[in-house]
Formats: sequence, C-alpha cells, structure tokens
Amino acid sequence: MMTRREFLDGVAAGAAATAVASTARSYGQIIGANDRVNFAICGLNGRGNAHLSSLAVNHESARVTFCCDPDAKVLAKFSDAAEKSLGYKPTAVGDFRKALESKDVDAISIATPDHWHAPMAIYALKAGKHVYVEKPSSHNPREGELLIASQKKHGKLVQVGTQSRSSPYTMEIVKRVHEGAVGRAYYGKAWYNNTRLSMGTGKVAPVPDWLNWDLWQGPAPRHEYVDNVHPYNWHWLRRYGTGESLNNGTHEIDVCRWALQIDDYPKTVTATGGRYHFKDDWQFYDTLVTSYDYGDKMISWENMCCNGMLTYGRDRGVVIHGTTGSVVFDRASGGEFFDLKGKKIDEVKPVKEVAASSHDLVGRDSYTDNHFKNLIDGIRKGDALHAPVEMTQKTVTTALITNIAWELNRELKLDTSTGHILGDPEAMAKWGRTYEKGWEVTA
Repeated sequence: MMTRREFLDGVAAGAAATAVASTARSYGQIIGANDRVNFAICGLNGRGNAHLSSLAVNHESARVTFCCDPDAKVLAKFSDAAEKSLGYKPTAVGDFRKALESKDVDAISIATPDHWHAPMAIYALKAGKHVYVEKPSSHNPREGELLIASQKKHGKLVQVGTQSRSSPYTMEIVKRVHEGAVGRAYYGKAWYNNTRLSMGTGKVAPVPDWLNWDLWQGPAPRHEYVDNVHPYNWHWLRRYGTGESLNNGTHEIDVCRWALQIDDYPKTVTATGGRYHFKDDWQFYDTLVTSYDYGDKMISWENMCCNGMLTYGRDRGVVIHGTTGSVVFDRASGGEFFDLKGKKIDEVKPVKEVAASSHDLVGRDSYTDNHFKNLIDGIRKGDALHAPVEMTQKTVTTALITNIAWELNRELKLDTSTGHILGDPEAMAKWGRTYEKGWEVTA
C-alpha cells in the first residue's frame, strides 16, 4: 500500500497533468452539458444518508460512483441502502483516497467527523475534484484559510453544507428583511435547544476489527480507542469535534449574518457557559451565551444542549430585530413578522414540511436536495453557488472563535477583515492545531 506522502505526491502530479479547466463553466463543457456529475460520498453514518437521498433526488444530473467509510459495518449497511435507493450499487471502499484516484469521480461529498472536513476537502481539490462539505468546513480557523487558498489554487467548486441558503422560503424571508420589512435590521438572535444525554465516561478498549481507527483519526494526533467516542460522541471532544456552536450554531449564525448583510468579522467576541448538566467526558459546554459585536449591528448565539425549553415556541431558530419590527423563523415551520409591540402582522410558510424533525440526525430535507442541485448546476452550467466556501467560512471561523473566547473566558478583539485575534498571543496560538506526523495539511 502506498504511503501517505506517496499518495499526496501522486495527487499533486496527477492534478497538474490532467487539469484542463479552472472554472465551473469550462469544466461543464468537458463533461458535457447532458452528462451526470459522478459523486463519492465520504462519511456514511449520519448526514451521509442525507447526501445519498439528495443525490438520488437529483439522479438525472448526478450519479453516486463511490461510497467511503473506515467503519466496515457502516460501509456495508450504507452500500446496501444505496443500491435500493439508486437502483445500482456504488463501489464501496474503506479508504476515500481510492475514490480520489478514480476518473469516475467528479466531486466528493464529505459527512465525516469535523476534524476530517477541511483536510479531506483539500485532498479532493488537489485531486481535481469538486467538493460538497458539511458544516463546519474546518475544525479550526487556520484550516479554513488553507481550504480557501486551496480552492482558489485548484479552481474547483466548494459548496459548504449551510443548506438554509438553498431554502426558498428562507430566501424569501431574508429578501423581505433586506427590503425593509423590519425597518433597519440591527440585531440577530440565534438559538438551539435539545435534550442530549450524557456521553458517560469512556474506557480504553481494543479497536474493533471492523474499524480502521488509524484512518478514522487521520490528521488528528493519535489517541487510544475509547468506547464512547465512535460513532457520534466525537462531537464533544476537542481533538475531533467543535461543540454545539459549530455542530448546529453554524446554521443559525449564518442566517443572521445573511439577513443582517454582514460581510466582515465581528469587532469583539464574548462567550460564557459551561458543562453544567452532566459530569462526564464531554469537553465543551452544554449551555452557552455568545455575543458578536459588529459596531452598528450585533448577533447573539445561545445553546442549551441538555434542556429542551423552547424559545419563541421553537427548539431552534432566528429572530431578526429592526427599527420597525421583528421576524422570527426556523428551518421547518416558517416565519412570523411582528410590529414593535409584538403584534403579528404577516407570515411566510414553507410550501411543505422540509424535515420531519429539527433534531433529525440524518436531516433529509428539500434544503439539502436544493443545495446539492445548486452545486451540480454550478459544475455543469456555471451557476453561482449559494454557499461558496469563501463566503460561508466567515461564519464558520466566527463560530470557531466562540470556542476560543469560551475556553479563555475573556473578550477577544478581532481584525474585522481577517478574523485574526488582536493583542492576545495566547488566543491566537489556538488558531490552528497540531497534526499527526505525515498528515500535515497544506493548500
């Protein structure tokens, strides 16, 4: 088997030798306007199922040629489900790098643990593939910078999975805000409430024979296998996950930035919270209040992971306040407009329910279907992406800075053009992370 370094060298050489286009439109001409875009789905346990569903919906313009996961049990289960859903069986491989070597892959979709998002996307770009990557598009701010640099260098498309950007009724609400439906909008409040259970206290255990633990860890420094991490609780460990601010907050914070027409980073970030509900291995907060100050506008983000008390009657959502009123809306049940005294004056409803539950771990919905279609049309026709990485990464980096502010328990001052933390070397030292030798990430 080739070494990691041999693989990376081969990818770079292959990409240089075969690159014939740097834009979506020219690439679309190569594959043919009527040809399907071939996808490899990487990371199959949760959101990977939503990717499969959306690519099946878009079957006239997309085909799934590979599915990839280091968990052999998950891979086998997904492969069978894919055959039933698609009517054909994609090639199933444990190592995603085999898919990147294939000429039958035009794009990859990434639904892995967070620590793999940016590295895998960059490997794909180097291999000449387009990318759909779930939020957060990076595990740390530095990887976000590298991902943007890699996208610009290799010229392929990167769509980030902030799928509300492809929701017609969310677009309508945001459009109304931009047109003055709440006057001059100046404050966005975002929240997420859930009743997550304790992850317990894990025990070091032998690696199951069906799991490639080395590949699962990938760029993360090596750690013993612990029995309460895979397949979901990695979210709450800093070496793999990014906490609830990125797991769910990315969506709502992004909608606030969009509605308030914020293009820069905040001037300051403060975050207060803790792990209050349970005492276990969970390394992030379960309760958090964050404030982002943009000078003439502000955003707040709140999460309660372990208490499901509703806010405005919703377990997650956004409220945009302005000089003449407010609008409250969420992912599934629509939006309500109010005057300054809280009297309801209008509403916008989705044409149909887009998701069975806000807390559905798979999250099959029309947003995701539309988001994939937008990427496919970007590849085939040159359409503009709804969530290109250079735009959406600002939301991701802002949310990642939340974690730094919380960990250090102090206000952070930022360069509003780069997001870099000013006058605080200790905070800026957390901008990136240490990699396992041989897995270092470069653009």
